[in-house]
Amino acid sequence: MEQVHTESPREDAARQPRRQGAGHGTADRRRAIRVLVAKPGMDRHDRGAKVIARAYRDAGMEVIYTGLHQSPAQIARAALEEDVDVVALSILSGAHNTVIPRVCKELRDLGLEDVVVLVGGVIPAEDVPGLLAAGVSRVFGPGSNTDDIVAYTREQVRLRRGDLV
Repeated sequence: MEQVHTESPREDAARQPRRQGAGHGTADRRRAIRVLVAKPGMDRHDRGAKVIARAYRDAGMEVIYTGLHQSPAQIARAALEEDVDVVALSILSGAHNTVIPRVCKELRDLGLEDVVVLVGGVIPAEDVPGLLAAGVSRVFGPGSNTDDIVAYTREQVRLRRGDLV
């Protein structure tokens, strides 16, 4: 099975995370957008995650794909360790109302309020407001155009960094 791009979490203790001055330094504004693509819970279908990971990579973003069966805590920890700008979650299991808010809470608990959280999958329209209230920036359904997703991601990161990405 092909993996789009996987990096193991950085263990370099000397690396200073972007979090300490997120979005304010010149070097931070110029670095590539870093996206963590994750499959939370017991969801086994990862085609959509691989498609969006490839779209982000082809757009010049750095992509970390966590693989299947990630817990909310594992996803948040990887986001912290990888110093990402975006967490893109793909979920088809129907557990989105339980799992996605937990991921958002874990991110907040680690001080990652500035990370853009995006969700893709088959999400009923009536469930979207609750996900947005939990901290999701946007929900993309089946058939969403990857160019639109990439453009939205760039815009959200630009707004959070205060620069032109």
